Amino acid sequence: MASTERTVSDASTLTGWFKSSYSGGDQGECIEVARGHAVVPVRDSKAGSTGPALVFSAAGWASFVGAVRGGRFSR
Repeated sequence: MASTERTVSDASTLTGWFKSSYSGGDQGECIEVARGHAVVPVRDSKAGSTGPALVFSAAGWASFVGAVRGGRFSR
């Protein structure tokens, strides 16, 4: 996967998926992130393993996670 790609049409081609411990469990509001790649693939857990994934740069993903942890998003 080239780092210039923004999406992966079939997320099952990637390995290392995990769900955040902060995810809502059975509420269907979960995302999964794949470890072990030069970029950070993210998918909606409702879309299943063969659904699409968005791809972020490591720096972009770290900035997003920092903003979430810092409470910079309103509900």
